[in-house]
Amino acid sequence: MKKLIVGLVAVVVVVIAAVVIIPFVVPADTIKEQLLAQVREATGRDARIDGEFKFSVLPRAEFVARKVSFANAKGGKAKDMVTLDGLNVQVALFPLIGGNVEIDAFVLEKPVISLEIDRNGKPNWQFDGGKASGGKEAESKPEAGSGGLGLSGLKLGDVRLVDGKVSYSDARTGKTEVIDGINLSVSLPSLSSPMKADGSLVWNREKIALALGISNPNGFLGGNSTDFQTTIGASPVKLSFKGKASGGKTVKAGGALDLDVPSIRKLAAWAGSPLDAPGSGYGPLKIAGDVSVDGAKYAFRNARLSVDRISGNGEVAFDGSGRKPSVTAKLALGMLDLNPYLPPEKSAAGNGGAAKPAAGGGKTSSQEWSDDPIDLSGLRAADASLDLSVAGILIRKIRIGQSDLGVRLKDGVLVTDLKKMALYQGTGKARLMANGAGAVPSIAMDFDLAKFQANPFLKDAADFERLEGTANADMKVTATGRSQRELVKALNGGGKVTFLDGAIRGINLAAMVRNIATAFLDPKARETQKTDFAELGGTFTIRNGIVSNSDLLLKSPLLRLSGKGTVDLPKKFVNYRIEPKLVASTTGQGGSASAAGIKVPVIVSGPFDNVDYQPDLAGALGGIADAPAKAIESIKGMIPGQSGSGGSPSGGSAAPDPIKSLKGLFGR
Repeated sequence: MKKLIVGLVAVVVVVIAAVVIIPFVVPADTIKEQLLAQVREATGRDARIDGEFKFSVLPRAEFVARKVSFANAKGGKAKDMVTLDGLNVQVALFPLIGGNVEIDAFVLEKPVISLEIDRNGKPNWQFDGGKASGGKEAESKPEAGSGGLGLSGLKLGDVRLVDGKVSYSDARTGKTEVIDGINLSVSLPSLSSPMKADGSLVWNREKIALALGISNPNGFLGGNSTDFQTTIGASPVKLSFKGKASGGKTVKAGGALDLDVPSIRKLAAWAGSPLDAPGSGYGPLKIAGDVSVDGAKYAFRNARLSVDRISGNGEVAFDGSGRKPSVTAKLALGMLDLNPYLPPEKSAAGNGGAAKPAAGGGKTSSQEWSDDPIDLSGLRAADASLDLSVAGILIRKIRIGQSDLGVRLKDGVLVTDLKKMALYQGTGKARLMANGAGAVPSIAMDFDLAKFQANPFLKDAADFERLEGTANADMKVTATGRSQRELVKALNGGGKVTFLDGAIRGINLAAMVRNIATAFLDPKARETQKTDFAELGGTFTIRNGIVSNSDLLLKSPLLRLSGKGTVDLPKKFVNYRIEPKLVASTTGQGGSASAAGIKVPVIVSGPFDNVDYQPDLAGALGGIADAPAKAIESIKGMIPGQSGSGGSPSGGSAAPDPIKSLKGLFGR
C-alpha cells in the first residue's frame, strides 16, 4: 500500500511538473502549429491565427488568440467561414481534476460566421476531412438520478459575445439573411443555479433585445420542468413568456404569454413577407393568455385577442406537426367590422365619385366590374376549424346583428356557415363556400332570409331605395372565375323573393293608369310617387350572369301587376316589362291574380345607376282594342254608381260617362 501511495504521488508530481514546464520548454509557435494541424486533420480546411497567441496553464488554463480565421468550403462566396478579432478562454485547472468545469472567461470578440449552401444543396458546415468513425457514436446518457447533463460542476464567469455577425445564403434560392450587432452575456454560477442571459442583435435594420432566465438549467436540459421566462423586444413585435418549461427531445412549456404587434403589415414586411392584402386593416395585434407548448403543438387558453378594432376572447390551438398546419378556435367577438380588409369601392370612371343621372333623363355608364385577379391559393396553406359568435358584422354598409358562424377550411376549401343571423329586423341563415383548391377560384352561396326589412337592406347593399316591405327570400348561386368580372359572368343559380305590405318608390302605377302624362312626365311628381302593394314576389333563374324572371306578381287594391324580363349583371343593365292592370277589386293580398282590367304596360330599362320607366302606349291601346267591352266594364266597376261599384251615387247625381273615363285614363 505504501508503495502504491508513493507511486501515485510520483505520477501527480510528474503531471504537475509537465504542465508547468511544457509551456516554458515548448515554444508557443509550436503549440499553435500543432493546434492548427489538428483543426485541418479534423475538418479538411485551414485555420490561421495571425495575431497574438498565448497559452498558459498556471494558475489557470488560459488560451488567447487574435485575428483567427477558418477557411470556407471550396467555391464558397466568402473567403472564410469564420473570423474572430479575438478569443479569450480561461478555465480553472484544479477543479478539472474533480470533474468540474469552471470557465472564468469565454469571450468572443467580433465573430463573423458565414453559413452557405451551394447549388447542389451542400452546406459549408459539412466537412470533408477528418477520420470516419466507422460506426455510430454511442449516445451519451445522463446518469440515473442526475436529472441532466451530469456536469453539476459547470460554472460560467465572464461569458460574452461581442459585436458578432452571422450571415446565411442559399445559392439554390438566392435567399440571403444577415444578423449583425450580436451581443450576448451569460451568467451561470452552476448548472443547478439560476442562469441569466441578456443580449441584443440587429436584423433587417431593427434592433432586437433578448432576455432569458432559467431557474435550473440542468433540469431543463434533462427534460424536467423548471421556472422559465423570456422576453423579445423590437419595434415591430414584443413578446414575453413567464411560466415553466422543459427541454430534452421535445420542448414543453406552459405559462402566461403576452404578444404585442403595433402593425401586422409592418411585422410581415420586416420579416421579408410583405402582406399584399386589400384595405387598411392588419394593424395592431395583441394576444394575452395562458399558453401551452408541446413540440409543434401550441394552444392558448383564456385568451384575450384584439386585431385592429376587433376584440374578443376564447381559445385557439395550432398543430404544426402534420403535413400542413391546422388551427382550431372558439371565439366570442364584439362588432366584426370587415371593411378595413376589403378593397376600396371604386367610383364611376371619369366622374370622381358615384355616378349620377345625366340631365334630361340621359343614361350614364355604370361602374365596371373589376378585372383584378382573385387568388384563393392561400387557402391551401393550412386547415382550420372556427366556431365564432359575434355581436354584429359590418360588410360595406350592410349591418348584420347577433350571429353565430362556423368556419371550416380543409384542403383549400373554405366553408362559412351563418347558423344564426339577425338581419334588418329579420332572421336568416346562409352558407358561403370559397374554393381555392383548383387553378380557378370558385364560389357558392346558399341563403334563406325571413321577415327582414327590404328597404334599409337594399339601400345598404346596393344603394337601391325604390323598394320597401317585409321580405322573404332564398337563393342558391355558384360562380367560377379569376376576377370579379369573370365571377359575375359565370354566375348561375336561382331563387325566390316575396315582399309583403310594401311599396315601390318613384312611380305610382295606380295614378299612372289614371293620368299617364302626370305619372311619367312630371319629374317632381316622380320624386314623391310610390305604389303601395300587399304582396309582391316571384321566382328567378341565373344563367351566366343573366337574371331572368317570368312570374312577377304584385297584388294591390284596384291594381294587379305582372312582369317578366332580365337583369344583365355583367353589363349592369335592366330590361324588364311590367304590366299593371287596373281592376275592379279592392282586395290586395289573397286577391285573384287574373281579375279582368285595363293593362298599361311599362318598359323598365337602363343601367343600374339610371333605370328609366316608359309607358308602352301601343301595348295599352292594343289591349283595349282587343277587348273593348272588358275595358269599359273594368272602368265602370271603379266608378261610383256603375256595375260592380257597390251601388248608385247618393243624391241622384248623374253617373260619370265611362267613355269620358276611358279618355281620362290617357290624360284626355
